[in-house]
Amino acid sequence: MIYAVICIVALVVSALTLFSGFGLGTLLMPAFAIFFPVEIAVGATAIVHLANNIFKLVLVGRKADIKIVLRFAIPASIMAVIGALLLNYFANVQPVTEYTLAGRLFTITAVKLVIAVLIAAFAILELSPRLEKLSFDVKYIPLGGALSGFFGGLSGQQGALRSAFLIRAGLNKEVFIGTSVVSAVIVDVSRLTVYGITFFSKNFAVLKNQVGVGLIVAAILVAFLGSFIGSRLVKKITMRTIQRIVGVLLLLLSIALGIGVV
Repeated sequence: MIYAVICIVALVVSALTLFSGFGLGTLLMPAFAIFFPVEIAVGATAIVHLANNIFKLVLVGRKADIKIVLRFAIPASIMAVIGALLLNYFANVQPVTEYTLAGRLFTITAVKLVIAVLIAAFAILELSPRLEKLSFDVKYIPLGGALSGFFGGLSGQQGALRSAFLIRAGLNKEVFIGTSVVSAVIVDVSRLTVYGITFFSKNFAVLKNQVGVGLIVAAILVAFLGSFIGSRLVKKITMRTIQRIVGVLLLLLSIALGIGVV
């Protein structure tokens, strides 16, 4: 069941991320969070995200605009480190409260509350028609990199912001995709470095004991397949219906995290 959920999500979402506003982490991290502690879910998603982006790099990376990459990715990588360190801080904060319902004990932690709020915020981005075409002037690209990197390091939710700030850079579709992929790789390397030094290495046994290593490998492989399929799509997919479904699912998950059910 765990393999089915994670692999299906990785396959479908990785195929769509080449063309959509949301990223692989938007759905894959919540899928991991159903089965693992939130901070482990973010770290595991980052591994799959980086591997998938390296694969995309081979497919479309040569199209990237290096000047835009530098303006976006340098502040993004710095803020990704800060976001990742903040995630580690919240992961070590004592539980906020606990309660019993129907004979089960539920725990509400600081890291769950933070991730729940962020997931809900990005879900609203997916659902709001006014925010569907959100974009910013090209002069704000460094700011966009900083914000995208920070939230990427903290929760893995970065694709929508990255698209919103890069979409006005005057890039054609291929260059836009290549620039986004190269930027994402730089952010992933930065945040994974922090994850590895902090909570991820200490909690590696959690993944190992719950078939997490094999799960991550499987997710990486099917994400590769999804990216390959996505790169072969000729026409841009109409994403609005998918975005609505994504938004509703993310809102439900944020509620579940916020009340300690997940």
